[in-house]
Amino acid sequence: MKIGILSYRSSSTKATKEELELKKVAREKGHVARIFRASKFQLIFDSKSPWLLYDGKPFENYDVVITRPSILNNVDLHVSLIQQMEMMGIPLFNRAQAILAAKNKIKTMQILDHYGIPIPKTVVIRRKDDLGEVAKLIGGFPVIVKQPVGSFGAGVTIIESMRALKSFLLWDQPMYLIQEFVKYSKGKDIRIFVVNGKIVGSMMRKAKKGEFRSNIELGAIGRPVEITEEEASIALRSVQALDLTYGGVDVIRGVNGPVVLEVNSNPGFKELEKATGVSIAGAIVDYAIEYGTRHRQAAARA
Repeated sequence: MKIGILSYRSSSTKATKEELELKKVAREKGHVARIFRASKFQLIFDSKSPWLLYDGKPFENYDVVITRPSILNNVDLHVSLIQQMEMMGIPLFNRAQAILAAKNKIKTMQILDHYGIPIPKTVVIRRKDDLGEVAKLIGGFPVIVKQPVGSFGAGVTIIESMRALKSFLLWDQPMYLIQEFVKYSKGKDIRIFVVNGKIVGSMMRKAKKGEFRSNIELGAIGRPVEITEEEASIALRSVQALDLTYGGVDVIRGVNGPVVLEVNSNPGFKELEKATGVSIAGAIVDYAIEYGTRHRQAAARA
């Protein structure tokens, strides 16, 4: 089987540890595996059907493509490549619409709230005139301010007072998310990794001293954790609600129970593998093989 790994990293930088691990594991299982750089694709439209060039040559269809959309800006434009692959009938995951929903924090909160999945109380604000209502709606300071798009903790800030909030918001974004600060969490959250409707690993992430964000990229430390049935349930429901084939769900243990902070369509997993000894790459590749085989058999019957 030919397994592609679609990387959105700049072609001038090395592939991520996760992408290299996926390639390595797929080859160890006896399959062809290659990392493709999104920047080297050209989208072609003509009177017949859409197709692709890769590095100036026709792209050879792969049995399955694992997407790794590390995109922070102009997400809808960059995801056009994934949509093109879908139109060509290439089996791939995660798919374009699921990525768009997960990358947009407002859309994520809308979907989770719609399905009754517990989230922190959140207000989306577009005007300075509405700031007076924010503390009342949220329940007081401190609050968490988030930009609608961002990863690795970027664009996330804790604000202690209304004066600080007014000073911080520069209104260079069309809107901001203001969320309640879950004090009970104490700089810790749980990353739960889901592949094809199954939990394959989980870890507690603890922020480094002086930092409230528990992102591994910001110096947090991961360790194994036993999750509750409720935490497992909301993680599985979150990934299902966003229609993700695989995803990382960030959960905080609040005083009234667990709440979902974020759902990631391009979750890192090297620290999770290190903390738990579980091969997350192996779980993703195993599903890629199953998924690609199923589509190849369906095509043969057609």
